[in-house]
Amino acid sequence: MGGVTQMTERASTVTAERNRTLALASAFLRGVAAAGLGLGCLAVLVMALWISSPYPDSGPAGALRAAAGVWLLAHGAELVRTDTLSGVPAPVGLVPLLLVVGPLWLAHRAARDAAEPEEGRARPSQAGVFCAVTAGYLLVVAGAAAYARGGPLSADPDTLAFPVALVVAASAAVGVWTAAGRPLGPLPSWSPLVLQEAVARTLFRDRVEAASRSAAVGVTVLLGGGALLVAVALARNGPAAQDSFLALSGDWSGRFAVLLLTAALVPNAALWGAAYGLGPGFALGTGATATPLALAGDPAVPDFPLLAAVPAQGPGTPVTWAALAVPVASALAVAWFTVRRAAPADAPRARAWSAGETALVTGLAALGCGAGTALLTAVAGGPLGSRALSAFGPVWWLTGPAALLWTAVLGVPAALLLRMWRLRESGWAWRGDADEQKSYAAPATPSASSVSADAASGRPGAAGGGADAEGFAGFEPYDFQPTDPWHEKSARQARWASLKRQSGGLMAQFPAGRADASRADDFPADASRADAFPAEKPAGESGDGPGDAERDTVRPPGGGGPSAGAETDGPGATS
Repeated sequence: MGGVTQMTERASTVTAERNRTLALASAFLRGVAAAGLGLGCLAVLVMALWISSPYPDSGPAGALRAAAGVWLLAHGAELVRTDTLSGVPAPVGLVPLLLVVGPLWLAHRAARDAAEPEEGRARPSQAGVFCAVTAGYLLVVAGAAAYARGGPLSADPDTLAFPVALVVAASAAVGVWTAAGRPLGPLPSWSPLVLQEAVARTLFRDRVEAASRSAAVGVTVLLGGGALLVAVALARNGPAAQDSFLALSGDWSGRFAVLLLTAALVPNAALWGAAYGLGPGFALGTGATATPLALAGDPAVPDFPLLAAVPAQGPGTPVTWAALAVPVASALAVAWFTVRRAAPADAPRARAWSAGETALVTGLAALGCGAGTALLTAVAGGPLGSRALSAFGPVWWLTGPAALLWTAVLGVPAALLLRMWRLRESGWAWRGDADEQKSYAAPATPSASSVSADAASGRPGAAGGGADAEGFAGFEPYDFQPTDPWHEKSARQARWASLKRQSGGLMAQFPAGRADASRADDFPADASRADAFPAEKPAGESGDGPGDAERDTVRPPGGGGPSAGAETDGPGATS
């Protein structure tokens, strides 16, 4: 039996190792297929344009090398253009951001599908899947770079490690993380213990999630505002943009290629517009900068349709100053989406954040908005030459801090004001510190006469029945929750009035005043039971409810009853 058990365990171990190897091999092939699919789609498009061109400059090999170079450019690689008028190779580092979407999505999808367990197989190792998919994708990248060498657009070898390899690895890592359910922890064991404890707290994760969402909204509003600025500028300079488009090519295939390139550069133009609205603007060569205040210097602007939106030289006008509304809108959007989580209108009031928490989360959202803007503007520009066009586009280390300052300076006060407004709209009463808020839903307390009328009409809350909030005029059945102290107080008053009616008027000397809402045990839970209120207690015992011997036991005058000067404040308090 021992030998059979050992053979079974050895067979299961061999099967598990074989499954693990097959999973890693499948992940590697998925990475190769993702890279090949992206490269193949772009090669087909370039070859179609080459075939339709009436005057092709090179053979099919040159077109395929150009396609490989453009595919590497979509990953962030810097290309070297050799066919220049001066004969000096010129760098091309301006990445069309719309082309980046395809490679990123393919690498992400390959890693996500490889990390998900197949039916009948165990989940593969996440680290193994990440390494396998990344290695397969980078293998195709290396082959494309080697093939593009010697063509019109060859990749700079220094940019293959950074940022191409980093972009592929980040996409694969996000794919594996998505397959795992996008967890926020636990962190690796080598990370600081304080950070591990913070991430383990639900409150910390909730605040970080809210800040991340608000930061994403702020960046989105900046992009939308920048795109709106570019669209308005192009509409104003429509004839210049049309002339530039028609002058670049005379045949329909060339114009179609220009149109595709223009569409691929639309996200870049939106980021340029956002940088312009934030204040730092963008560089038009080494000797000119465009800002809302002025376009200073001598710009080196190539002939391209999107560049017709560049403002004219000279000082700014009220029309260009209106671009400053873009960061204002972004800051207000960050504040609004933060306050929606800080003071939700449809959630219990106890879940509202304090003013300090709201300001802190808004500040973190501003930091994330600045970091995201800096990252995007860093890839939105790049060199187009070695001399005047070596600096072209936004300056990320100026645009990122500008977005942070705009969002923090305007967003934090706006978030605090919006929070105060939402709380006051919700009926909050402010007591003490601004960070402390308490809600008091003070309903009108029913009087003894109204309770008597209820008893005579047979409505809920009459004698012999349990008092419910829906028995009071003007209140809905769910106006008060069972844990509301005002609800308990109103029900206690109704029970006290009912008990005095049952006593035949002997207890009318005790007025139905305000009930003591601080005591939850004054009355039994079930007021409908006849034995819920004992008529008398043993001597020497005292109580606060209607069953108190000093109140429920009626004695003749002079027989030790309540003194003439005694007054009651309600069923639960005496003075």
